[in-house]
Amino acid sequence: MSLLRVVGRPMLASMFVAGGLESVRHPKNVVPVAEPVVRPVTDRVPVLPDSTEQAVRLSGAVQVVAGLLLAAGRMPRPAALALAATLVPTTLAGHRFWEEEDPEQRGQQLIHFLKNLSMLGGLLIAADDTGAAPSLLWRSRHAAHDLRRDARLVQRSFRAGTRPASAAGRVRAVLPR
Repeated sequence: MSLLRVVGRPMLASMFVAGGLESVRHPKNVVPVAEPVVRPVTDRVPVLPDSTEQAVRLSGAVQVVAGLLLAAGRMPRPAALALAATLVPTTLAGHRFWEEEDPEQRGQQLIHFLKNLSMLGGLLIAADDTGAAPSLLWRSRHAAHDLRRDARLVQRSFRAGTRPASAAGRVRAVLPR
């Protein structure tokens, strides 16, 4: 693993671990802000808890676990995807700059919105990063190619071996016994 991955992944994950712990410990601080986003999502996704407080706690727990996995380099691609999935509603709930009346507050919320958008981009790059190993798609295509090549070689070998055998059989049939 490269030094950039060893250093970069924990740096990217740190914000999620800290924010997730805060959401798990003190969900009531976030519930009023999260309500407008959590309600429509929980209405459409039946497996999510109905309570906004529980949904905030669940999101925080996912952020902590996925952040730790990403930081440790364990299952970094699924961890980055999980973090990205929690970041979208978090950003939409917490940084609604379009609703702010005060220009200074609007500017601050826009900065935070763009910061989260940048982190989302980093997570998507991390989710696509194969760590210099070929992707599963590449490996499966090359394995199929290798199997086809091996099958052709076996077929040619079989044909090459049967020709002399059939010729020998014809010669035996002609020879007297």
